[in-house]
Amino acid sequence: MEEILVALTHVLQPITIGGVTIPNRVVRSAHGTRFGGGLMSDDLIAYHALRACGGVGLSILEIMAVHPSSPSGLNGFDPHIGEGYQRLLEEVRPHGMRLFQQIWHGGHQTMPQDGTPPWSASDIPGPRLGVVPTPMSQTMIDEIVASYARTARMCQDMGLDGVEIHAAHGYLIHQFLSPATNIREDGYGGDFDHRVRFLLEVMTAVRDAVRRDNFAVGVRLAPDMSAGGWNEVDVLRAAQLLEARGLVDFVNVSQGSYHAFDKMIGGMHEPSGYELPLSRSVTRALSVPRIVVGRIRTLEEADQIIRDGDADLVAMTRATIADPMLVRKTVEGKVDQVRPCIGCNQGCVGNLLTVGRMGCVVNPAVGHERRFGEHLLQPAAAARHVVVIGGGPAGMEAARVAALRGHRVTLCEAQPQLGGALQLAARGPSRHGLLDLTVWLEQEIYRLGVTVQLSTYADAADVLAMRPDAVIVATGSMPRMDGVQMSHPGAPAQGMDLPHVRSSWDVFSDPKVVATARTAVVVDDLGHYEAIAVAEYLVTHGIKVHYVSRHVAFAPLAEPALMTEPALRRLGQKNFQLHLRNRVTRVTATSVSISPTWLPDSAVNVDLPADLVVFVSANWCVRDLYDALHGRLPLVELAGDAKSPRQLQQAMLEGHRAGAAV
Repeated sequence: MEEILVALTHVLQPITIGGVTIPNRVVRSAHGTRFGGGLMSDDLIAYHALRACGGVGLSILEIMAVHPSSPSGLNGFDPHIGEGYQRLLEEVRPHGMRLFQQIWHGGHQTMPQDGTPPWSASDIPGPRLGVVPTPMSQTMIDEIVASYARTARMCQDMGLDGVEIHAAHGYLIHQFLSPATNIREDGYGGDFDHRVRFLLEVMTAVRDAVRRDNFAVGVRLAPDMSAGGWNEVDVLRAAQLLEARGLVDFVNVSQGSYHAFDKMIGGMHEPSGYELPLSRSVTRALSVPRIVVGRIRTLEEADQIIRDGDADLVAMTRATIADPMLVRKTVEGKVDQVRPCIGCNQGCVGNLLTVGRMGCVVNPAVGHERRFGEHLLQPAAAARHVVVIGGGPAGMEAARVAALRGHRVTLCEAQPQLGGALQLAARGPSRHGLLDLTVWLEQEIYRLGVTVQLSTYADAADVLAMRPDAVIVATGSMPRMDGVQMSHPGAPAQGMDLPHVRSSWDVFSDPKVVATARTAVVVDDLGHYEAIAVAEYLVTHGIKVHYVSRHVAFAPLAEPALMTEPALRRLGQKNFQLHLRNRVTRVTATSVSISPTWLPDSAVNVDLPADLVVFVSANWCVRDLYDALHGRLPLVELAGDAKSPRQLQQAMLEGHRAGAAV
């Protein structure tokens, strides 16, 4: 523990911003959760309170909308907004974590509550909505500037410690800043000095509205990362201008916009601190406290960034979503127990954009902190013998949670290593980060005393012979290779029994599968990331890939902007061809026949050459053991793909719940 604390000479030091003393340099940057429904809800309070308990120094709360023309997860114009904030402060203050509020207007990225067109600098639609916005008049500009000032003062009156004006990521202020979205010909458009005018008016109004004692005012800035937009030189000029005029107490530097969304929240294909090469060109030229972001996962990394002079505070948002106790565990010398963020973006951002509520793949309790989670686990009334069958993520999480409750746990895994399907998925290019979760789960179950039996296939008789008090069956699933496709389930593809028709599991587990292949057809019937990983794996082995999908877009269920667009950019540089809205009708020894999905039969076929065909479709549940044990023991739980083949997030959630239920 002493060695760790000696190494962390910077990140654990306090810092004062705008008269507000922050106990350490770890920041949770503003990020959408949608836990509030417009207000500070009990779920949102519990979410932040747990991170405060875990030792975070500063949380910048998710966007608060300043005006009804751009509603969001927190609406500063709602007369009831202050009620939940008092409860939040009561929960957070005892732990020392400071709270800033990010205030925001989305411009052409959001729709007004009254159904009128969105507001923006110019009549250029945003890529998210595609709706032509109303160019703001002087009256509208004045109204929004006043709304920022009013919202900032309200935040101060509610007892918060500061505000951050969101001028990044393609939202309203950024739309004025960027020449790509600002084509005005008045005093707010044209050259840099005119385009920055709206930002200066907002910052000045906010400064004038709040008391300067013990209340911080800052700004978040970012380049577009797209052609013809607002670049890093512009960001530096704006930051220096705001600093010179005394309008900011801190600057938060990020990157990206809705035109380069994946750069905003880099996935596991990006290295730790991936934004630093760009942000340091700004931060090293400033004197006010600086915040940087960019997939920074450990306090050691954060400390090095501060030591190098690249920042004064470091945002570790996804890292503390994954493990709220990251700071506390590290300080206590329990670094190995920190649950890692794997950078998959499927739960935190993917869930937000697809189901409207943030989650976390590795931490099932995110958003449910009031109802379940490791922090709410109670010791079992009596220690029982719990047998877990299956050492994939669901099984390991179930074993871990059951052991945390004090049970004697035995885990049986048929393979010679733990991890289940994750071991195969991690072999895809840019997917090695999946193993971080497997390694952590394995370390934890051994630390907690779980008895692990590898290379152990257990049938019902074997399980009963162990005399368990409870059994958790997490035996996973197997690839479905019958040629059934969701667009035409009654007309399966012919030729599926040919030897060169394989599953993704075959590709990742047996090098001989790709050793002689020259041209492959990858059939994506799911729309998730699995088929992308297969395609990338094949093209890196010099194989030409025809990618056939029933969907109208490339892997639409893999959260498009964050995951599929970077993959498409990588694949586009290789020997790769897309065939969307198609299904496979027949496979021969040398070709694959495909037909448009919108046709009722296979009257129109196109033949693609192929000496390897990889089908990625819905798996079969492996639940024979559960069926054999159900009713013969007092408690038999089913978890993960054995219940229904889905994604990693569902496997972790069900494993956690099963372990807590026994």
